[in-house]
Amino acid sequence: MRRIRIHLAYDGTDFHGWQVQPGLPTIQGALESVGGEIEGAPVHVAGSGRTDAGVHALAQVAAFTLENPIPLPNLRKAMNRLLPPSIRVLSTTEAAPDFHPRFQALAKTYEYRIVRAEVCPPCEWRYVHHHPYPLSLDRMTACQPILEGEHDFTAFAASDSRDDDEGKTKVRTIFRSHLEAQPDRVIYRVRGSGFLKHMVRNIVGSLLEAGRGNLDESGLRALLVPNCPTKAGPTAPAKGLFLVGVEY
Repeated sequence: MRRIRIHLAYDGTDFHGWQVQPGLPTIQGALESVGGEIEGAPVHVAGSGRTDAGVHALAQVAAFTLENPIPLPNLRKAMNRLLPPSIRVLSTTEAAPDFHPRFQALAKTYEYRIVRAEVCPPCEWRYVHHHPYPLSLDRMTACQPILEGEHDFTAFAASDSRDDDEGKTKVRTIFRSHLEAQPDRVIYRVRGSGFLKHMVRNIVGSLLEAGRGNLDESGLRALLVPNCPTKAGPTAPAKGLFLVGVEY
């Protein structure tokens, strides 16, 4: 048996997220279908994380086990030939038999893209949040470093039945939180030990609330109090979010 690690990129617009869902197109479902066709038997594909419906990836990591002796370059070509053009396998490598892309990840980086121009370029519309309204970048910039460090992100997490039923902690460590202002756009990049469901989108929603004058630094700190009953947000649209890196 061979453990195969792949790096892939995808446009999440037409998919209902990463995780397999009956009767719905998902990234994991597409990969498992293609892997099964190559293997001639069911193949389970594990990912580094479950991106939401509409979220994109520039550098997702996944792994699966094969008996097929197909050479790695040919495996990449075969997968890309069978996959829709919105999903591309960038590389294939042999991995240790026990490699798991989720449990062994040390850090992940996400990027959120906001266009502030009055008119959003049509070729970018699927990949940005268009927000042509006044924002105080000074207030947003003042809030961003508050998120760094180890915190309880309960207020920033959407309900997740699997994790909630198991009573998993919502404490995560943010290594870097950085807002970059460009002409007519804002790029927010966050690197952390891991992320909860909708966590990055709720962080962005909270920073936008700061930019609108509806949330200040003390209000953001209050959202990081353990088991905070107030919810952060509102949740920013999925289409502006990209998974840009996973570290091992």
